[in-house]
Amino acid sequence: MSSFKLNNKIINMAIKEDVKVLLAQENKTMTYVAQKTGSSVFNLSNKLRKKTIRFEEVRQIADILGYNIKFEKKS
Repeated sequence: MSSFKLNNKIINMAIKEDVKVLLAQENKTMTYVAQKTGSSVFNLSNKLRKKTIRFEEVRQIADILGYNIKFEKKS
């Protein structure tokens, strides 16, 4: 099972790329995710680009794509 390794730094720096990778892996589009979240592609893209997306929105996207978010203790 794939998982995100999240802490505040990773969310703020890489979430856009992580979402793009998951979309590609699941053969889904931003339009698909936007429709499922009740958002527009424009708003969702802007949140990812500007790094203003809320954790709950990331969790919802992960859920829509069939993923869990997993916190791991640093080694």
